[in-house]
Amino acid sequence: MILLIAIDHQLHTPMYIFLSILSACDLCYSSTIAPNMLQNFFAERKSISYSGCYVQMYLFICLADIECLLLAVMAYDCYVAICNLLLYMVTMSTQRCSQLVAGVCTVGLVDAMIHTCLTFRLSFCRSNVIDRLFCDIPPLLALSCSDTHINETVMIAFVDSIVVSSTVSVLLSYVCIIYTILQIRSAEGRHKTFSTCACHLTAVVMFYGSQLFVCFHHTFNSTEEDKIASMFYTVVLPMLNPLIYTLRNREVKDALRKAVKECLIKS
Repeated sequence: MILLIAIDHQLHTPMYIFLSILSACDLCYSSTIAPNMLQNFFAERKSISYSGCYVQMYLFICLADIECLLLAVMAYDCYVAICNLLLYMVTMSTQRCSQLVAGVCTVGLVDAMIHTCLTFRLSFCRSNVIDRLFCDIPPLLALSCSDTHINETVMIAFVDSIVVSSTVSVLLSYVCIIYTILQIRSAEGRHKTFSTCACHLTAVVMFYGSQLFVCFHHTFNSTEEDKIASMFYTVVLPMLNPLIYTLRNREVKDALRKAVKECLIKS
């Protein structure tokens, strides 16, 4: 997806630029978790170093925040494209897109630093077994013998605020989008308009569904449901996103056919 959007000038629009950033985020996101997870699946002694755990947690939180907020930005982009098409290029200018991406990345970097620093300032004098598939905040707090009240409060406040605010933003965008689509008289026009954001809506439902499950299922003792949900949004979903946007997007499929044809001609 990243290479395809980079080489095809017809895909150099805000929607596909955001999609290429989302693809890069998915690539880094899963690469932060999957290698150590796969190694531990096949190793007799399942372990991760202290510094490795620190880095993994920081990158995981940062990339999760970026993906969460980026999906909200893409929902806003869909809203402008459908509900305010005449002013689309003005509203979603290169400068505005750069500001949105910079803001998303800044929130991710700062939020991850706060959580990671607060977590690793604690003393860990209990079991060294992390009851999760990767280094996450709740299972590490369960291992600490320090007072974790501040950590728990900050985690709930920041994580829930980011997820809930992003979810509300997406819902408001799609309420406006659906209202605009219903005003279109022809069924073909409604279907064509809705198809422009169907891929994004599919990715949103899967990502926010798993995130909201974790948010409203806060527990500092891991359960099997938590592990399954974390596996889904850290490994499965980043793998599915490129397939969703490729298989259900006509412009991407056309660009892919064009790129393959050009490669075959050159070879």
